Amino acid sequence: MRRLILLRVRISFWLVGLLALVMMYRIVHIQFVDGDTWRSRARGLDNRTIEATRGNIYSDNGSLLATSLPFYRVAIDPTIADSLVFYSGIDSLSMLLERFYKEKSAVQYRKELVEARQKKRLYKILSMKYISHKDKRILETYPILREGRSGGGVIFEKINRRTHPYPNLARRTVGFISEGDTTKELIGKGLEFSFNEQLSGRDGEALYQFIAGGYWKPVHDVSKVRPENGLDVQTTIDINLQDTIHRVLDKKLRQYDADYGVAIVMEVATGEVKAIVNLGKNSKGEYTENNNYAVGNSGLAEPGSTFKLASMLAIFEETQVKLDDIVQTGSTGEYSFFDDAVMRDIVPYGKLTLQEVFEKSSNIGTSRLVHKYFRKDPMRYVEHLANWHLTSPIDFQMVGEAAPFIKKPTDASWSGSTLPWMSIGYELKISPMHILMLYNAVANNGKMLQPIIVKRVLRANKTVLEYEAKVLNAQIASPRSIDMAKQLLEGVVTQGTAKALSKADYKIAGKTGTAEKVIKGKYTEDHYTSFVGYFPADAPRYSCIVVVDDPKDKNDRYASQVAAPIFKDIADIVYNKFIYKPIPTKAEADSAMLRLPVIKAGLRDELDVLCQKFGIQTFTQTDKDWVQTKVQGDTVVWLENNIQPKLVPNVIGMRLRDAIFILENAGLKVSYKGKGRIKAQSLSPNTAFKKGSPILLRLE
Repeated sequence: MRRLILLRVRISFWLVGLLALVMMYRIVHIQFVDGDTWRSRARGLDNRTIEATRGNIYSDNGSLLATSLPFYRVAIDPTIADSLVFYSGIDSLSMLLERFYKEKSAVQYRKELVEARQKKRLYKILSMKYISHKDKRILETYPILREGRSGGGVIFEKINRRTHPYPNLARRTVGFISEGDTTKELIGKGLEFSFNEQLSGRDGEALYQFIAGGYWKPVHDVSKVRPENGLDVQTTIDINLQDTIHRVLDKKLRQYDADYGVAIVMEVATGEVKAIVNLGKNSKGEYTENNNYAVGNSGLAEPGSTFKLASMLAIFEETQVKLDDIVQTGSTGEYSFFDDAVMRDIVPYGKLTLQEVFEKSSNIGTSRLVHKYFRKDPMRYVEHLANWHLTSPIDFQMVGEAAPFIKKPTDASWSGSTLPWMSIGYELKISPMHILMLYNAVANNGKMLQPIIVKRVLRANKTVLEYEAKVLNAQIASPRSIDMAKQLLEGVVTQGTAKALSKADYKIAGKTGTAEKVIKGKYTEDHYTSFVGYFPADAPRYSCIVVVDDPKDKNDRYASQVAAPIFKDIADIVYNKFIYKPIPTKAEADSAMLRLPVIKAGLRDELDVLCQKFGIQTFTQTDKDWVQTKVQGDTVVWLENNIQPKLVPNVIGMRLRDAIFILENAGLKVSYKGKGRIKAQSLSPNTAFKKGSPILLRLE
């Protein structure tokens, strides 16, 4: 007992001693390390963070996909203005604040401001609401406030809010970034999160004073450490194409009541993604960009027959088979690899050529060929897939890319039936982007490119970083194998499962894929449908993949009925926009030089760059930034766009972004209808107007 008591005493002694040491350490740390900080807070002063303005995200032509707009909370130090300025303007200011904020009466505003001045309060918030930059310009014209910080005591506290001019387009690709609810750790998705280091900039620091009411008031207008604004990110996305494909896919998904859909368009030669649409059904039954099905985990799936291209390429590389070789698929439409592993075709095909096996998408024909040539060394088949970067992430430019699930013979789940079923796109999971990358490589004569979606990083229109698609494999297969693969893909459209696409005015090559979905370990009648290919097949410019998951229409649930027609709609749009160029008549050619350029007005520096790229001669008659155009022979002449104070600016021919900038800076309230460039404006140019007057812009 005595020993136990002594032990407890010793333990208590050591605990008290340890606690004393910790307390001494904290006292010393607070006194000498954090002393300046705590002394400044005791005086009501502290250095606080000034948020940097986040960089913009642009489409390929400079249209804004995401930007940060400034908003302001307005306060005043009523002691700064001299008596004459304050008391001569307080009545007018109070009435204007009543009309502007609609929160208090003019009498209340006057009473509170006069009382704050008499009690020498250095900081009085006019409203907790944050106002736009346009509204800030209005308040800067009010009595007392128009004297500025030093003369009137007005304080505009700025915050930045992220805005998406096209809120529904590429929303999942643009993404978001925020802080966690319980931690300061950043969370997010898409480009906002993936390129946060470039977009975020560097925050600054300024001295603030703690005042009554729990508010921090900036002591000076000048920051102690100036914030460094974020860099801009320019994507490869064509915003008009993105918009059109979004609407096409949304309409079809609603028609089929599908779970989700994906459409990706990529340039064959560059690997640039020109449109990427991810639409999933939300709780309201509407289709929105809620997941990145194109590259993320939510889009991993058994692709079905589109994977047969990989199987055929592997066979071509390992053997000397020919497209007219005969493959026996049987007369029953069934083939047993093992007692419990029965491969089936939709209908019995009997004898088929290898070309017909692919065109008709025969499961038996494909799996028998792969089993014949790879059953003794199945790892060789998997090595081909790895060589084509189908077994690992492709290091796409967005965080959250999913890793494909491809079995190996050494895996415990590998069985005798795995190889035949893998050959037709089952017992594996892969993203639509991976499949598209393979087909794009075939279209690119065997050169496999890493798809890219960000083209450059900019600082004030100057390129800081530039990205090009990496060559993942200079030649995925021999020229013979690539030529045979192209013949297979063209045959699918001319006389196979996608024959309906042969009616296009240009040649399409591609493959349908319909996979039965596994639910609770069993294959069901729910289908994953897709079509992937490229066009024009004789000179490929664009590759594309369309996925429609689980179409509910029992009459239209196969890829040839669902995904392939959507592919055709998208291909028509891309072809007419980027490829089809009708041969002009002589009269049209002769008059071409007399036509005005599409851009009829705007910022001169930007128009100069555009004209240089198109080889158009220019001549300037003004040194002003904002210009209009006229044509003299084969030369575009820049004329002054004479923007005068208190007169309505002429913005006809401008882009909407430039027009809004000019009109709002002039004090007009802008609304618009349509898309494109400004065709008409409701207020005549160079006429007088009142600040805050509405102006309607019509675009075309």
